[in-house]
Amino acid sequence: MRRLRLQLIVGVTAVFAAAMPASIAQERARTRSPAPAGAKLAFVDLQNNARIASKVTLRFSITGMEIAPAGTARRNAGHHHLLIDTELPPLGQPIPSDFNHLHFGGGQSEAEILLSPGRHTLQLLFADHDHVPHDPPVMSEKITVEVMAAPEEKPRTTAAPNAKVFFIGLQDGAAIPPRSVVRFGQENIAITPAGTKQDNAGHHHLLVDTELPPLDREIPSDFNHLHFGRGQTEAELTLPPGEHTLQLLFADHEHVPHDPPVMSQKIRVRVQEASAASPPAAATAPARTPSGRTPAPNDAAVYFIYPRDGTRIFATSTIRFGLRNMGVAPAGIVRPNTGHHHLLVNVPTPPLDAAIPADLNHIHLGNGQTERKITLPPGQHTLQLILGDDQHVPHDPPILSERITVFVGAAAKRSVRR
Repeated sequence: MRRLRLQLIVGVTAVFAAAMPASIAQERARTRSPAPAGAKLAFVDLQNNARIASKVTLRFSITGMEIAPAGTARRNAGHHHLLIDTELPPLGQPIPSDFNHLHFGGGQSEAEILLSPGRHTLQLLFADHDHVPHDPPVMSEKITVEVMAAPEEKPRTTAAPNAKVFFIGLQDGAAIPPRSVVRFGQENIAITPAGTKQDNAGHHHLLVDTELPPLDREIPSDFNHLHFGRGQTEAELTLPPGEHTLQLLFADHEHVPHDPPVMSQKIRVRVQEASAASPPAAATAPARTPSGRTPAPNDAAVYFIYPRDGTRIFATSTIRFGLRNMGVAPAGIVRPNTGHHHLLVNVPTPPLDAAIPADLNHIHLGNGQTERKITLPPGQHTLQLILGDDQHVPHDPPILSERITVFVGAAAKRSVRR
């Protein structure tokens, strides 16, 4: 059983797709894969009106069909999608990928998610290799759950007295377009990923249209409290027209604000209506190179954050990766200078002029993920990253990491001669 730990935290460039107008992400109707009439989809051990903790593991079951990763076309097969606080999407189009539509394209059948206190609706929707629902659609009943508010008080990490965080190039009262890149910086305090404990260090959180949360508890993870737990220093943010407030709050390895708290001034921004004369950036296709591939900047790079070459890792480990001088966009979304990661395990680099295969050795991160938990048998293994465009085709020039070697299992003990 594949398992995903998901905390509804924004991805690498933190594309705030939750507020993105549906028209931007929608595509033309696709041919839908047939599904057997007896197929059933359901939550495991989760009933309507259940009371649950804020952090909960959800499990999914499918009968009458098989699970296959995204990108793998197979009859009577597909993968899970979890709909949170939303209605069914159009059934003739790929399911959106945002905070309300969570994709489990790796074939996972359970996920740990973090929900804010209050009432939420949950529904499962099965979809084929292209994330398009089947015909007839295979979905669970929509259920309502009550998330109990029981925040745990946690000890706070000390911060330097002169530590500060701030917005870069964004002033109080600024007018911005509906989709903007917001950049943030820090001084006298280091950036480390969530889960990495270090003195006078932490990562950014962006508060949108909300007050400061309790400073002795973990910062919530929802649409108003955006986590950048991989150390990101910018976010592509989409907001509806009108007045909004933004504030930065730094936090430690457990998402708890420091003592004293390290936070920016709360600023107000005015989001202007998008011009009807100009199409949204997401709908503008980049020019193609003579090879027919999507162009990329010459200085773009993908790289492993963890592990490094020669590292000995656990059999089940989370592989983390980064991207420089380009942005991340989910598969199927066409934007200039963007793409999504693919993780190659124990295979050579695939052809660079065709779509990257989708199988257990070529893992697609088509939702824009920047980490993946994998399980490897004991022994020596190779890992490599390659960026693909909206159709999973490598860019021109190709953006790929060095191939690294990792080792699973304990180091061999040397024999001692007596």
